[in-house]
This record gives sequence, structure tokens and C-alpha cells, in this order.
Amino acid sequence: MAFFNAESTSFRSKFLTFFKFVFFLGLGILIIWLSIRNLTLSEKDEIIHSFRTANYNWVFLAIILGILSHVLRSLRWMIFLEPMGYHPSFKNTFYAVMIGYFANMAFPRLGEVTRCGILAKYEKIPFNKSFGTVVTERALDLIIFFLLFLLTIFTQIGTLRDYLNNHVYPGLQGKFIDPFSNPLFLTAIAGFLAFVILLFIILRKKIKNSKFYHKIISLIHGFWEGFKSLSQIRQPVLFVFYSIAIWFLYFLMVYVCFFCFTSTSTLDPGAGLSSLVLGTIGIMITPGGIGLYPAIIQETLLLYGLSRATGLALGWISWTAQTAMIFIVGGLSLILLSFNHGFESEGKAGDQNSNLEQKDTDPPTSSGLFD
Repeated sequence: MAFFNAESTSFRSKFLTFFKFVFFLGLGILIIWLSIRNLTLSEKDEIIHSFRTANYNWVFLAIILGILSHVLRSLRWMIFLEPMGYHPSFKNTFYAVMIGYFANMAFPRLGEVTRCGILAKYEKIPFNKSFGTVVTERALDLIIFFLLFLLTIFTQIGTLRDYLNNHVYPGLQGKFIDPFSNPLFLTAIAGFLAFVILLFIILRKKIKNSKFYHKIISLIHGFWEGFKSLSQIRQPVLFVFYSIAIWFLYFLMVYVCFFCFTSTSTLDPGAGLSSLVLGTIGIMITPGGIGLYPAIIQETLLLYGLSRATGLALGWISWTAQTAMIFIVGGLSLILLSFNHGFESEGKAGDQNSNLEQKDTDPPTSSGLFD
């Protein structure tokens, strides 16, 4: 019976994972269709012409900048882990980061679990502690992204004012302001919280003895360890430098793609900043930003006077550069991690066999025979 339940749980987990993958992939394909369905024949010809005449040397440079940003992310993660007494090798840390991004291309948020699992296996760092640093790292990145969002608004206010007023602010107002001014909504929240507290009081013993509860407590403890490590960092200046440099490289990775086309090469860095910030939102929503990222870049560059066709072409080139970098380096990292540790395991096994053979062939000592 237990075996049946285990198989049933495993099936449900796999089905949900598959459903999420299909849903987000379908969403990306739908967005691709929506972004091209209204293009005229001349606009489609313009996109094809843009791809044919683009200077792909800038795409190659964008890929290099992307790899460098992940090198710095790996170094920053090593600084993060240091206060807890862990010193993973740069090689394994970089592999873990890149394989994590590779996994995120398929299933959002799978990469965070994957990269912590790799360090747990190959560097013997407890999963909950490394996961705590990753959650803290993500929170830090979210703060930097929010600051960049504000910087974009302040520096590009003339260009973005109409867009924000018509598309962003009404949605935010409807989601975050109107509900809290509704007494019925506030009463429902209060009732729900009271129900949850009452349920916890009644079932507290069973809840505290459950495996799920202990897993949650373990994750909270790991998060707290990660948060404490942030305040105990031994190289704070270097940590701040890495954090800023990572996002600066993200910006350059987007902006250098502007030089692929003559029509976009004259755009100032403000357009690149807007593309980075708004494009990042697309990456947050669909796996790797498939479909949505190019569409957002297209809409963003419309604000700077570019045609829909050119904006969409640039969006696809920028997305392709980022995706190719993750697929190539992430895939190679997965292969190299497997091969390197496979050779290491064989080497250790060979050393053990040599030691055993040495023991078998060593002549017995006098103390062993005659004492």
C-alpha cells in the first residue's frame, strides 16, 4: 500500500511538472504567434532582410559578456558560502550555476534546486544552507532590479510616461490599491487568517511531527543561515562590486546587440536600459523569455521610433544570444561535470585497488610471522 502511494505521488509530481512545462511552452508559442500575426508582408520581408544583413560579431560579443556575468555570479556565490565554512571549487560552482540556468530553460525555478543539489553532491555542502544563500541572492537581485526599474523611470520618463500610464499603472492600481479599499475583501482576508491560525492550534501536534513541517523548518533555517552569511561576508566591497558588475554585464549583453543593425546603432544607452528592465520581466514570466522577451523588446523600441519589424528582429537576436549562451555553456558544464567526476571516481577506485594489491604482494614482516 505504501509502495502504491509512493508511486501515485511520484506520478502526480511528474504530471504537474510536465503540465507546467507544456503550459509555459504553449504560452511562449502563443505570444510568438500574436507578435507576428499582424505583420504585413513588407514587415516580414524587413525582418528577413534584418537577419540577413545583421552584424553577428556583436552577438558573439554579447555571448562572451553573458558568460563573464555568470563567472562573476559564481565568484559571488563562493563569497556567500564562505562565512558558513564552505569553500567550494570555482569549477564546480561555475558548473552548478550554468547547469541551473540550463534547467531553468525547461522549468522555471528548477535551476535553484539543481545548482544546490550539485554542490551538495560534489562539494558536500548541505542543501538547505546553499539553498538559503540562493534565496537571499535572488532577493538581492530583485532589489537591484527594482532600483534599475526606478532608474529607468527617472531617466526615461519622457519616453515611458504614456506607456506606464496606459499599461502599467492601471494594472497595479487594480491589483494593489482597489482590493484593499474594499471592506469585504479585508474581512475575507481576516477570516482566512483566523481559520488558518485555528486550524494550526487544533492540529499543531500532528503538524509538528510531519515530515513536511520539518522540511519547511529546515529550509527556513537554511534561509536564515544564508541571510546571516550576508552580514558576515569577509569581502563586502568585492561582493558589492560583483553584484553591480553582474547587472552591468547584463545591460551590455543587451545593448551591444543594438549595433547589429544600422537603424538601432544610433540609440542611446537609455534605450538599452529600458530593454534590459522590461525584457527581464518577460524572462521572469515564460521559460527563458521564449516568445515574450522579443515581443517586449519590440514594444519597447517602438517608443524610441523604431519600426515593429526592426524591434522584433532585434528582440529575437538578443534573445537568441542569451539562449545560445545558456544552452552551449550549460550543456558543456553538464557534460564536463559528469566526465570530470567520472574520471575522479575511476582514479579513486584505481588508487584503492592499487593499495589492496600492494597489501597482497607485500612480504609479511618479521613481527607478523615470528612474534
